[in-house]
Amino acid sequence: MTPRVVHPPRPEPHPEVTTNLHVAADNWAMGRARVRGTVDWEAWRDRGSEIRADAIRDLPSLLDGFAERVTAAGGQVHRAATAEEACARVVDVCRRHGATRAVKSKSMLTEEIGLNEALGGAGVGVVETDLGEYIVQALGDRPSHLLAPAVHLSAAQVAGLFGRESGREFDPADTQALVRHARAVLRERFLEAQVGITGVNLAVAESGTLVLVESEGNIRLCTALPRVHIAVMGIEKLVRDWAGAAHLMQLLPMAAHGVPAPASLSLITGPARDGDDGPEELHVVLVDDGRSALRGTEYESALHCIRCGACLYACPVYRQVGGHAYGSTYSGPIGAVLTPALEGGAQGSDELPWMSSLCGACAEACPVKIPLDAQLVALRADGARRHPRRAEAALFAAWSRLWSRPGGYRATAATAGRALAPLWGRLARAAAGGGWNARAPFPFSRWTEGRDIRAPDPEPFHARWRRRRG
Repeated sequence: MTPRVVHPPRPEPHPEVTTNLHVAADNWAMGRARVRGTVDWEAWRDRGSEIRADAIRDLPSLLDGFAERVTAAGGQVHRAATAEEACARVVDVCRRHGATRAVKSKSMLTEEIGLNEALGGAGVGVVETDLGEYIVQALGDRPSHLLAPAVHLSAAQVAGLFGRESGREFDPADTQALVRHARAVLRERFLEAQVGITGVNLAVAESGTLVLVESEGNIRLCTALPRVHIAVMGIEKLVRDWAGAAHLMQLLPMAAHGVPAPASLSLITGPARDGDDGPEELHVVLVDDGRSALRGTEYESALHCIRCGACLYACPVYRQVGGHAYGSTYSGPIGAVLTPALEGGAQGSDELPWMSSLCGACAEACPVKIPLDAQLVALRADGARRHPRRAEAALFAAWSRLWSRPGGYRATAATAGRALAPLWGRLARAAAGGGWNARAPFPFSRWTEGRDIRAPDPEPFHARWRRRRG
C-alpha cells in the first residue's frame, strides 16, 4: 500500500516540552470544566457524533452536491485521490498564474500531503502565517499540536529566532514585542503573495460554503489579499447543512479551549463578486488520500474528528512526550489511530497505537465521541497480524505460564534480578538518570527502540515486602 502520511525525521526532544504541555493541559482542563457547567455537555457530544456520522454515511452524494454548488458560485473543484495528486493540483494552479510566492494558513492536511515541499520544488516559496507555524517553519521544526504548533518551544527560543531574523535583541518576557515583530514581517508577505492557501475546518454541502476558524486574523488575510485562494480540504470535513455546521462550530471552541465561540469565523462561498474585495479565483482541492477506504470499517468514526486537540491534552502519554515523539503528522490519540488506519501500517505506523495507556481519557474528552481507546486496541491487533513477532510471542507466553503460579514467580523473581544485574549494568545504555536505561541489552533491545526501561532491581518486590513487614 502506498504510504499516505509524511514522516519527517524525528528531531531531538525539547527540554521544555513536558512542562509546557502540562501547563497547557491544566488550562484546557479548567476550560473544559467551565464548559460542562454551561451546557448539557453529554447531549451536545451526542448531537455532534450524529452530525458527523450522518455526513460520513452519505459522503459520496454530499460531495457531489457540494462540488456542484461550489461551481455554481464561481469556484473550481479539483478531486485528488492521493497526496501526490493533491500537491500536483495546487502546483498546477500556481504555475498557471505564474506564482512564485504564497502565504498559507495552518493546515494539518497540507502537512500530511507534504504540500510545502512540493511547492518549494516547483519554485513557489510558501510562508506559514499562523504565528506558531511561522515560528516552527523558521526554525526548520515541525508542529507538535493540532492547535498549538509551537507549544513545545519556550519564549526564549522564539526571542532568539526573532533576534537572528532582525539583528536586534528581544526580551523573552515581552511577548507583545515578539508578536509585533512577527506581525510586521507577515504583513509584508501577505502583500507580496500571489496565492493564498488554506485548509478547511468544515464545508457545508447544502450551500457550497467553506468554514474557516482562527484566532489571529491571518486566515482572512490569506483568503482576501492574494488574487487566488486555494482551499485544500479533506473530504471528511463535509457536513450536510447549516444546522449541523452551526452545532459543530459551537462544539469546536468549547472542546478546544473551553470558550463559547471561536475568535474569528470566515464563511466563504465562491470567489469575490463584481465590485467586492477578495480573490478573483477560488479553487477547492478535495483530498481523499485513504479516507474513503475507512468508510464501512471499524475505524470509520476516526473520520468524525473535528481537530479540536482535546484528546491530546487529555492523554497522559502525549503530555509526557509531546507530538514529535509520534513521528507522524497527526499526534496524540487521534494520530495513533488515524495514521496507521490511513497507512495500513506502512512506514512503521503500527507502533503508534502502543503509545497509549488505554486509560480511556481520550474517548471521554472527544466532543464527537470517537471510541479512540477501542480503536487503539483493534489497531494493535491489526499490527500483530501484519507483523507477527513469533519469538517475542513465544517468550511472553512462556513467561505468562511461569508467572501464573506462585511457585514459578517466586523462584524466578528471586534469582532473575541478581543474575541480570551485572550483565545489565555492563551492556545497557543509561538514560538521563534515575535508574532508567535508554537501551536494554539483547534480547530486550528492540523493545527499547522507542522507550526507556527501568534497570532490574536485584531485590524482588515480594522479598522487599516481606522484609518491610517483618
